[in-house]
Amino acid sequence: MITLGVPSKGRLMEKTFQWFAARGIEMRRTGSDRDYGAEVAGLPIDLRLMSAGEIPRELAAGRIHLGVTGSDLVQERIPAWDQAVEVLAEMGFGHADLIIAVPAWWVDVRTLDDLDAVAADFRAAHGQRLRIATKYHRLVRDFLRDAGVADYRLVDSQGATEGTVAHGTAEAIADITSTGETLRANHLAILEDGLIHRSEATLFRSRAAKWNDSTRSALDIFEKQLKTGV
Repeated sequence: MITLGVPSKGRLMEKTFQWFAARGIEMRRTGSDRDYGAEVAGLPIDLRLMSAGEIPRELAAGRIHLGVTGSDLVQERIPAWDQAVEVLAEMGFGHADLIIAVPAWWVDVRTLDDLDAVAADFRAAHGQRLRIATKYHRLVRDFLRDAGVADYRLVDSQGATEGTVAHGTAEAIADITSTGETLRANHLAILEDGLIHRSEATLFRSRAAKWNDSTRSALDIFEKQLKTGV
């Protein structure tokens, strides 16, 4: 038997159940909305309802064999993620873009080169680095390093990141957006070349999980159903 972690609530859980159902794999809850009992009909799978944010951790630790979560969360939370997990399927929902956005009134800041210049000016004028609020430190740091942007510092945001500029706790943000409406409502503009990552719900396989004859056989049955049940 193999363990499969899927999101435990909301539209992400509903879409996950629908995606598997369209491939002939029936997932169902076995208790109330307050508990996390669930099962997969007719397959050797231990189904676990979990928060999308903890699934990357469990995959990396090998405590679950498979998991459904956002690709942004896996790439942010698992160092050398492509060595720790394998992508089995991109699922076509849960789309969101991780982007860099700046105040809309910064009319001359439209690219990463502009941001780099503003950051240098900001440090010269204020004696400190320009602050970028984000929940995605690893992805943002790697992206800005590759783009040659310096003279900034990341500040952690675990709440409404879009509001940090208005509140004076950051000068720019790096955050997930689907439609851009919240950014516009907070008078923020996405940099023209500020797309860091296009995220979507993805089915991952853990490389660290225990894979033996029994679990490989269960995975083969599962994957055949995915292919033949569409």
